[in-house]
Formats: sequence, structure tokens, C-alpha cells
Amino acid sequence: MNLPVFDINKVTTPCYVTEEKYLRHNAEILKSVSDRTGCKILLAQKAFSMYACYPLLKQYLCGTTASGLYEARLGYEMFGGETHVYSPAYDPAQITELAKYAGHFMFNSIRQYDLHKGALTGKVCGVRVNPRFSTQEGHEIYDPCAKGSRLGQTLEAFEKDVERYGLNGISGLHFHTLCEQNSDALKATAEEVERQFGKYLGEMKWINFGGGHHITRPDYDIETLCEVIEYFRDKYSLEVYLEPGEAVALNAGFLITTVLDVIGGDTDGENDIAILDTSAACHMPDVLEMPYRPTVLDSEFSTAGEAGAKPHSYRLGGPTCLAGDVIGDYSFDRPLKAGDRLVFCDMAIYSMCKNNTFNGMPLPTIYYNRDTGIEEVKRFGYEDFLRRI
Repeated sequence: MNLPVFDINKVTTPCYVTEEKYLRHNAEILKSVSDRTGCKILLAQKAFSMYACYPLLKQYLCGTTASGLYEARLGYEMFGGETHVYSPAYDPAQITELAKYAGHFMFNSIRQYDLHKGALTGKVCGVRVNPRFSTQEGHEIYDPCAKGSRLGQTLEAFEKDVERYGLNGISGLHFHTLCEQNSDALKATAEEVERQFGKYLGEMKWINFGGGHHITRPDYDIETLCEVIEYFRDKYSLEVYLEPGEAVALNAGFLITTVLDVIGGDTDGENDIAILDTSAACHMPDVLEMPYRPTVLDSEFSTAGEAGAKPHSYRLGGPTCLAGDVIGDYSFDRPLKAGDRLVFCDMAIYSMCKNNTFNGMPLPTIYYNRDTGIEEVKRFGYEDFLRRI
């Protein structure tokens, strides 16, 4: 587990801190995969869009992916390289502006491509397919293969569109079915994609394996990943793309919080409650949406345990009026008190790009701990709240 390199007592809270050291480590792993296989790896900005880090990342990655107009513009202006965009349906009023920034367009159906192709002369265009082959459990909100999914065409729908519109102008296929998974899930999915859509791959120039690949996790099987890439590259003469988001900034950032108050549980058997200046609902919404349990460190970087595992147990909650603004139940070696600082780990991803100002909560300050020292990248105030409502 990565630990903060900076002094957690010398930042204002709540705040996000991204570590250049850990970000570079991830980028080097990703670059080694592209160097070995010839694939192109893109940053999925939906997971990590801290553009202060883009000058570093663009030394290792080929570009960015976007799901909306502003993400596409951000990638084009701040990162450079290739800019890819995918949407379940494009707004006709935005397609011309999108075309200023994105060079690669992924469509949810061939019909969608046919609708917009007139505005995309010279663009690289592909279609997202959905094999309806789920390899994950318990995270339906992040499962593109879940029943009733709106993401990508099934084989039946794809073939109906081929019959009606043909494939003229479509140069690649895209699938994204994974979430925080190892390469065994990719291999199984790729085999299913080939089984269903293989007869069309000979007509394509590229294939995009999407995201959800935890390539920079210590136990990730990079050998299998490379084998899958090389198989499609060699058998079908395809250029292969990957678009990880989490893997780029996995374990590269922290959210630092301060304990505001500690109150006792009202009934026997209830944990004491520590109210923090950090909100699950506002500052780490995936804690509630996914849901997931972040790793917590105390001020001495000892890892908090499950409730009851260590001498002092607390429910960690945020300062909003939402009854469910609860991060989780944890235990510590030492009792918590007002003014103590805690560290939430792996908070570079799906945090800055998903936070909000519910209840008028201030957005956390953003820091970047470069090799040369920590710097404040952005501080937010009332005007940022005012502009959002």
C-alpha cells in the first residue's frame, strides 16, 4: 500500500493530494505494455481528469478518451495526442463542436453513425458492441453487460444495422465490459467478442478493449494482457487500443480530512461517531454509489481496521444533513479526538471528477506533490458553489 510522501499536517483540509512519484510508477507500467505490444493506451478522463498531471502523463500515454463535450475539449487542449469520444447518443447541437476536438468517434450503433456521419468527414469512426457477457459481480451500476444495458449493440442489433446501413465508414469496434478486473476477465470477454463479432474483424482496422483493466495493481497478470493484445493484432492485423482510467492513477492520491467532533453512540453496542470535514456524498460519492470501503490511515499512517478489530471503534461520518452521509465503521489503535487528521487512500480516481457541493459544502483543495515539493493546484470558494446552482 502506498503511503503519503508529504506532511499531512501542512495542507488545508479537506484536500486531495496526488503524488507524482506514484503516478509516474503507474505510467511506466502502462508504457511498458504499449512498448511491448504496439498497442495504444489512452487516459479515460472520467476517472482522472486532474490536468495539472497531464504534462507528466502525456510522456507515457497516447491521448485521452471522453464521454462528453467538455471532457473532449479538456483532453484536446490540455493533453494532446489522440482524442477519442464515446456517447450513448450524441446531441446534434454539439456534434460540430465535438468534431473540433475529437479525432475518433465511437457510436452506440451503426444507426447513430449514419445519423451523424455528414458532420464527421475525415474522422475515425467505430461502433461499440456489447457481448452481454458479464464477468463481474455485485457492481451492476458499473456493469455495461447488465440486463437492459444501453451501452453498445448486441450482435442481433448490430447485424440488423449492418443489413440496413452497411459498414461503410466504420473502421473499428469498441467494447468495454470490465470494472476493476484482472486480465483473465479480459481474456474471457475477448474470446466471447471474437465468437460473436469475429466475422466482422477482418473488415476493421482497429479494436478498442475499453477500460476497467487494473493493469497497475500489484497482482495484475500483464502477461495474459499482452497475449490477448498480440492475438488480435496478429490474427486480424488490428491496431489495439486500451483506455484505462483507474489504472493510470491507482493508489496515486489521498484525501486528507480533519476530525471535527467525536460523539458517543446513543445506545449500548453502538460505535462512537467521528464527524469529519469530509463528506462521502460530496467528496467521495462512490463510497455510497458503488458502494465501496476506502482504506483509512490514522495520523501515524497505521491502517484502520474493521469495527471491533482494534481498541477504539468509530463510525466516520460527514458534515452534511444527509442521514446516510456515512463513510463506514472503522477501528483505531488510539482514540480519535477533534483536530486529528485521517487519510483516505486511493482517492485520485473518481473523486475530483465526481465531487459536488451539496449542502453548500466547500470543494476540497487540490494539491500535487511533485518530486520538487508539494504545490497547491486549486482552491475553491463560494463562487464555485454559486456558479453550479
